[in-house]
Amino acid sequence: MTTREYAGLLEDAANRVADMSRAELQIILRRTALMLRNSASVALDGDVEDVIASIADELGMTRNDMIRYILKEWLKTNSYLPMRELDSPVDGSA
Repeated sequence: MTTREYAGLLEDAANRVADMSRAELQIILRRTALMLRNSASVALDGDVEDVIASIADELGMTRNDMIRYILKEWLKTNSYLPMRELDSPVDGSA
């Protein structure tokens, strides 16, 4: 579920709080708390968010870990971050 869907769910719950059971309200609040706990300040387009979530789930990573991994790899690939040095020194001979 995306952040937008959670927001809609919360708004709906607020509009009909008198009609909701305690258990339904607890479920919505727990899901929202989990979503907030796992969210970051990076706002992504819906299609990008879905792909990130899908790949992260497939690899057993969190959304934030997946974003950090992708960003780090992009920075390395485009030479914005230095490449990791090899353990053994290079003497220049083949």
